[in-house]
Amino acid sequence: SSPCLERWMRRLLRFAGTFNLFAGLGMIVLYHEGYRLFGIEKPQLVMPLQLTGVLVMLFGVGYHRVASRPVENYDLFLLGLLSKTGGSILGMYYVFWGPLPLFFLLFLFFADIIYLPFFWLILRRIAAYRHSLAGSNR
Repeated sequence: SSPCLERWMRRLLRFAGTFNLFAGLGMIVLYHEGYRLFGIEKPQLVMPLQLTGVLVMLFGVGYHRVASRPVENYDLFLLGLLSKTGGSILGMYYVFWGPLPLFFLLFLFFADIIYLPFFWLILRRIAAYRHSLAGSNR
């Protein structure tokens, strides 16, 4: 385990990684149920949703990699934080101005929004650790 991250940070990354693996798999396999749950007509082509599921699963793998090697996977984690931020904004847009029902916010909260402050703290921790390593190598 890396001295860079506190135990809760590694555990959160492991949880997020596992959550993303299952959420992405659900988007690939259970898309019929997802469309039905949110009251949206299933499009003829579901491949974009399934590709999103593949990306969600890849971020799950990424969070596990960051938990194991945070310094080496800093850029990967930055992409994950940006993805969760963008997904939160996009999801809220589609709830307030699009076809998604209000209760979608509950799913969005537990899938993306809740992680944002904690991921920001983890990103700052990794960045500070990287900076201290760079300073000691001068």
